[in-house]
Amino acid sequence: MRVGVHINRFDHFGGGPALGGELAAAGAAAEAAGVSWLSVMDHYFQMEFNGGAEAPMLEAYTTLGYLAGHTSTVRLGALVTGVTYRHPGLLAKIATTLDVLSGGRATLGIGAAWYDREHHGLDVPYPPLAERFERLEETLRICLQMWDPRDNGPFEGRHYRLAETLCVPAPVSAPHPEIMIGGGGEKKTLRLVAQYADACNLIPSSPEELRHKLAVLRGHCDAVGRDYDTVRKTFAYTGDPATTGDLDAFLRDIDGYAKLGIDTVILAPRLGETAEWIERFAAPAVRRLADLD
Repeated sequence: MRVGVHINRFDHFGGGPALGGELAAAGAAAEAAGVSWLSVMDHYFQMEFNGGAEAPMLEAYTTLGYLAGHTSTVRLGALVTGVTYRHPGLLAKIATTLDVLSGGRATLGIGAAWYDREHHGLDVPYPPLAERFERLEETLRICLQMWDPRDNGPFEGRHYRLAETLCVPAPVSAPHPEIMIGGGGEKKTLRLVAQYADACNLIPSSPEELRHKLAVLRGHCDAVGRDYDTVRKTFAYTGDPATTGDLDAFLRDIDGYAKLGIDTVILAPRLGETAEWIERFAAPAVRRLADLD
């Protein structure tokens, strides 16, 4: 099991002027530690559990571009982009740019969106849930068409109509940037994973819940003729030991997840100085998890 780090707070004690240096240091620390994944939130406003909308929040893809320039090996992505945040043609272009400038290290993390306050706050349309899922499926199809060099023609959907699906330069990743769908909805989200995604991200409350979600995903894969083993499985660990720094408690907690075919556990410390935390906690966690394999 590999280790990823999700940067989800930007309340550095030095304020805004310190964030560039902190992010660069976090990227360097992640690569030195052997961390395989580095992500940021894609939100306009900070989450309520992280201090609320008045707390600092950076724009995701600008931040990922900055991290691309300060790293060379770690995979980069948003965890996850709400489908309502950007027009799908523009989103495909943004993800492609990140992939090109990072040398093929971009993942397009995407989901159906849920944070209504930030939509209403910045006047971004927030359609009902069923429509957001329709838009999510069309967005996945648009991205895949834009990343297919054989098809630059139009896209005609219910919600989106593109006259051309040009994407130049093409992504560096072959055949295209990894698509990761976030969420554990059993009827729609995991079906979309089976049909369109290269990876999934789940947020289970227990190994038993994760085992169940993976069984549902396997069923969807069987239904669409997809090899279940070709889906990269990741999950976000939200337990206290990752923040408190109790490595032994973390390893005891993670043991039940390790036997379920998980590729990457993504740790999300709720603190503003990520670089120091990576050196103190994530680096030994990488080594200890490697010893468990």
